[in-house]
Amino acid sequence: MTAATQTNELIHETSPYLLGHAHNPVQWFPWSEEALRRAREEDKPILLSIGYSACHWCHVMERESFENEAIARLMNENFVNIKVDREERPDLDAIYMNAVQMMTGSGGWPMTVFLTPDQVPFYGGTYFPPEDRHGMPGFPRLLAGVAQAYRERREQVLGSAAAIAAELRKNEAAEFAGTPLEPELLDQAVANLMAGYDSEHGGFGSAPKFPPSMSLTFLLRSHVRTREGRGGRLLAAVEETLGKMACGGIYDQLGGGFHRYSVDQRWLVPHFEKMLYDNALLSRIYVDAYRVTGKPLYRRVAEETLDYVLREMTSPEGGFYSTQDADSEGHEGKFFVWTPAEVAAVMGEGDAEAFSAYYDVTPEGNFEGKNILNVPRPAGQVARLLRLDEAELGRIVERGRRLLFAEREGRVKPARDDKILAAWNGLMLRSFAEAANALSRADYRAAAIRNAEFVLSRLARDGRLLRTVRGATAKLDAYLEDYAALVDALVSLYEATFDPRWLDEAERLAEVLIEKFWDDQRGGFYFTASDHEALISRPKDLYDNATPSGNSLACCGLLRLSKLNAEERWAKYATRVLEMAALPMSRHPSAFGNLLCALDFTLSRPREIAVAGDPASPETQLLLQEIFRRYLPNTVVACGGGGRPALIEGRAPVGAKPAAYVCQNYTCRAPVTTAAELGALLDAP
Repeated sequence: MTAATQTNELIHETSPYLLGHAHNPVQWFPWSEEALRRAREEDKPILLSIGYSACHWCHVMERESFENEAIARLMNENFVNIKVDREERPDLDAIYMNAVQMMTGSGGWPMTVFLTPDQVPFYGGTYFPPEDRHGMPGFPRLLAGVAQAYRERREQVLGSAAAIAAELRKNEAAEFAGTPLEPELLDQAVANLMAGYDSEHGGFGSAPKFPPSMSLTFLLRSHVRTREGRGGRLLAAVEETLGKMACGGIYDQLGGGFHRYSVDQRWLVPHFEKMLYDNALLSRIYVDAYRVTGKPLYRRVAEETLDYVLREMTSPEGGFYSTQDADSEGHEGKFFVWTPAEVAAVMGEGDAEAFSAYYDVTPEGNFEGKNILNVPRPAGQVARLLRLDEAELGRIVERGRRLLFAEREGRVKPARDDKILAAWNGLMLRSFAEAANALSRADYRAAAIRNAEFVLSRLARDGRLLRTVRGATAKLDAYLEDYAALVDALVSLYEATFDPRWLDEAERLAEVLIEKFWDDQRGGFYFTASDHEALISRPKDLYDNATPSGNSLACCGLLRLSKLNAEERWAKYATRVLEMAALPMSRHPSAFGNLLCALDFTLSRPREIAVAGDPASPETQLLLQEIFRRYLPNTVVACGGGGRPALIEGRAPVGAKPAAYVCQNYTCRAPVTTAAELGALLDAP
């Protein structure tokens, strides 16, 4: 078999990331009983490599090392080599990332971990170059050293592994002191979060800069909670950050959607991959900012982002794909950058000058001699410099965007990871459902319904969820975040449709979530179900990182379900989690953005609105539009007739007119039948 035609065991997988390594000369295995058995029988250490499809340095390490015949020979002779897609197996990624961080003080991807045949890590790191470079050992030297240590210093290796395993178990069993839930926790979290705010460029901290969607959502809620007014510093921080990101290179100025993060402090040069979860979370905060301020920029960015997802990240059946790569044709960002000559060839010299002035396209460029489109100056300032009418500049810019987008569509696109993940689909589903209400977009509602039907049919088996589907193959037991994201999203879909079946599904999944993931002894939800594959650790994740943690998503979903259905039992689980994490999240708020939103919900005395009437009737729609055009973060809404959900039970139209009942803190106001009356109630302190 020639090197060009050889395959390894990854050829049978569905993950595009794993399939991309199926022709490496490395004898890769997926994580499987076969691979683990082989390590035990051959008494070889395991080389575990974890990455994901949109990871730039994962591709670099593959080209440099995993496609190298000599390096592959070293790997094959001395190790059982296992390749894992972290997006499919976040349980493995969480365990071994914790271990690498213990060993090295940092982590990242690609992650390279050496394990005993019993799966216990004893050495690890991230990217390793093919030869000694910049103080890093070359990968061949590392492989030889680890193999020699395992053969000749086995006792020392096993001692190191035992110490790491003990530390992992210690972290797993860590007790969180319960803390009473008081509003002062929110105030302290706001103060600590704002201490790291970048008042010049927006966002928090310095480079690299990640879009802080959950922290911004918490600040926007805090703006409402503290009644600080339109000129308040919290709203200003949210707006400054959203504005700078929308004008920066981190935002795709032609096609919509956000890249993963900015390598600089001012949001100019992104790492060009696009992740579904970022665009789910960011589209939501832009929708919410539009509801608070009414500013067209926020609506435009939200709609362009959601439209990008529908155009490029949605399967024919309605599932949402995972990621798009940073690279195309072997170069990072090549798909997205422009030269002045390229702009002029598309637009003509005259208009190209104005377009380039607006989007910062220069001969010297801002990225490797080319240009990432960004908007460093307001349109009015550019128009004055060019002695153009601002409206005329706007027409030129919009024409240029259309023409350059069409031209760009002819380029080789970055690869797309088209596997569909339950949790990430839940995040995106909630965004479409809420945007449908806030922006009166029936197409977004239809997309949300199709997605829910897809997930609940294709990512389900025997009443349980599965993690991933690609093509005809759905597999892997779902994790906490999958169940929790779907519960949370289905509540929003109910509020977008008022179809009780979505609440029924949310309740069913909530019961599985509690039965299979809750820790009765110490509280909190485990990352994996009680009947999941046995691993060396069963952690709980409370931290909101790039995506919300399963615990924070569970809190949000269970709290909202509890209010809609008057089921206090569900809220008690959420309260226990919040009490466990109260002190850490008030002290380190950037790590708990979504959990802080759940705490804000709990402490706000949430408002319950029941609209008695046919959801499809024009009169009822006027009342619902009055609700959803406002930013009312700590509110649940039921609509219809009869007793489903409990919030609508006993509510009836008034004088044959649809009526809205607004309740809070166990007290209800008199029902109202006009949008004006309802608006006055909603705006009252």
